[in-house]
Amino acid sequence: MTGGVVPTVELRGVERTYESGEADEVRALRGVDLSLPPGEVVSIEGPSGCGKTSLLNLLGLLDAPTRGEVRWDGRSVGGRTDRERARLRLERVGFIFQRFYLLPTLTARENVELPMRALGTPRADRQARASALLAEVGLAGRERAFPHQLSGGEEQRVAVARALANQPGLLLADEPTGELDSENTEAILALLGRVQEERKATLVLVTHNPAVAGRARRHLTMRDGRVVGDARGA
Repeated sequence: MTGGVVPTVELRGVERTYESGEADEVRALRGVDLSLPPGEVVSIEGPSGCGKTSLLNLLGLLDAPTRGEVRWDGRSVGGRTDRERARLRLERVGFIFQRFYLLPTLTARENVELPMRALGTPRADRQARASALLAEVGLAGRERAFPHQLSGGEEQRVAVARALANQPGLLLADEPTGELDSENTEAILALLGRVQEERKATLVLVTHNPAVAGRARRHLTMRDGRVVGDARGA
């Protein structure tokens, strides 16, 4: 398995509006312009409700803009079918969600296997890779545990392993260490950093944790649906 090619992702004049009630609208994103070249490590910071998660969902093709354009590798993704977008996500994007979204009826290893299974990876290969990834996140010996048998921190580590399953070129993490203690936070950040460096992947971290944000080389600040700061450096 070679993993997805690292994309260049661009947002051009992107707005995202959600319906709220019969007449109200919520403007989650307001005219966002952003370019993420391959290999960048980016943090997105800002208060709750400022649009961070909405931005992440657009970058990873989980959502579409109300206005504006999302481009991958210089091509608009707006004209792609739902099936094409889903395939693109599966092959090239790894998501680490704040709420884990593990399937309760599957074991830890089976949850990590899911993205590989969807791509048609042979059973023996996906089982071996899932076990190896769980060992990397400190869960060796817990492959057969179900989510209800895991702590919140262990569930988060399973979610990290699942995000890495198809060796994505774009890693999107929404509070990836929110349920972890300081020791496990360091271990997960080190793993993400190693994967990013080896793959030259783009890593985007939504976080309130200064220690997590400190791992990024580029820092975006959001307010009221807009990117109001874009700084580079440690």
